[in-house]
Amino acid sequence: MPFDDATSDVEGLAGFLELCEPGAFTGRIAELTRRAQSGALQGRAAQQRHALEFALARLADPAGQARATPLERRIGGLARDLATLAESLPSPVRQRLRDRVAAALDGEATLVPVFHLMRTAARHRARGFEVRFDGLVDRTPHDLTISRGDVEAEVACETASAEDGRPLHRGDWYALVDRINPELQTWLAAHPGRYLLKMTLPDGVASPDQLAGLHRRISALLKDSRRQDSSADAVLKLDPLILAGVQAAGAGLPARLRAQFGPEAHLAVTADAGGKGVFVMAARAGQADEVSAALCRRMAAAVPERLSGRKPGILAMFLDDVDRTEWRTLRETLELEGAARRFLTEAVAKPVVAISCASRMELYGMAAPDAAPEGELRFRNPLHPAAKSAALAPAITSSV
Repeated sequence: MPFDDATSDVEGLAGFLELCEPGAFTGRIAELTRRAQSGALQGRAAQQRHALEFALARLADPAGQARATPLERRIGGLARDLATLAESLPSPVRQRLRDRVAAALDGEATLVPVFHLMRTAARHRARGFEVRFDGLVDRTPHDLTISRGDVEAEVACETASAEDGRPLHRGDWYALVDRINPELQTWLAAHPGRYLLKMTLPDGVASPDQLAGLHRRISALLKDSRRQDSSADAVLKLDPLILAGVQAAGAGLPARLRAQFGPEAHLAVTADAGGKGVFVMAARAGQADEVSAALCRRMAAAVPERLSGRKPGILAMFLDDVDRTEWRTLRETLELEGAARRFLTEAVAKPVVAISCASRMELYGMAAPDAAPEGELRFRNPLHPAAKSAALAPAITSSV
């Protein structure tokens, strides 16, 4: 499948479903649907995190195929590629692929790493490289070997979570908001008005116990009609909400809050059923998010484990759990570029000839500025002996 073809047909879904254990995919979708119907924020987060699985479920339905969006057709094309790959493999290797898909349909895992692998292979084929799935076939530490003529490079496909760079995980914040929201509804009914609860968490949130403790403190603050609660790990301050020009919890409020508290703040708005009360919670950690640094830590750990050093190595990084605004900011501020280029100067990066970085925005085929214009960010290592290889140029030349 051409990696930029957003109109690929959806044939091959049957082949993908055959890769799953009988009933495994339908069972997984049923489980994910239950998650999506849980607390408001956690349910929305589950829908976003498992958007790929839900897209495949719609494509597996004949009625859904007729209404397939370009995003869904793109995902269907990658599923077709996966099924085609499975058919080409000998039985023991095909079983390894089945096991990988089964693991991706369990617990907190997603299919994103498998589809990142398939997309990476498709992109390299489209650039004129021969692609071998050595990780599956020969159990090599790297996933792919790409070649043009007699020049080869190893490709390791890695997936990292932006949550690893956040002192306060979004998942924890969603859980806290869903947990406290019923109490806020009751409290607002008895205390009509507009309120702002600002929370400063110097070290973020590091454990479920700390999250539960924060919930108890918010509940006690409201119950006792106090304005402030301070400790070494959290400072809570309740004030009237004053935002000029915004009179309700509707249009304009989220944007004004984001402008006031910044891109790294965690925000939540609760309105009472009668429309007479609005309660805003805003939380910030004591240190800035370090998403790019977390990605580099993942790369540093991957190099000695995934690349042999005997051939030029390419790290194909996928940054998950990042939204459109955050991904765009990481690119436009050059934060990600700066971190990646600094990493390439370190000794651990010696086997790496290039790094590519992508997110769900590129996987889904979104247009710029939500996605990187070339379908990925790519940074060449000028210190690597193969940096000037003409044969490898399409895979390693910097995109910015």
